Amino acid sequence: MGFELSAEEIEVLQAELARLREEHRDLDSAIDALERLGPINQIQIQRLKKRKLYLRDRISHLEDQLTPDIIA
Repeated sequence: MGFELSAEEIEVLQAELARLREEHRDLDSAIDALERLGPINQIQIQRLKKRKLYLRDRISHLEDQLTPDIIA
């Protein structure tokens, strides 16, 4: 007995999901570029990796909200 999202709420969640996925991809590129520069930027790389993990969790949460519950 869950609740259903309105079309507007679904649209907002989908837009947020797209933005987060894009940021996640951008972080991949930034991390790759910094890793090529060498060990000097390890602290910055670790911060970007933490942000990337946060984004992955947030993306997962939004995907769960958009996927209807199916009772098996």
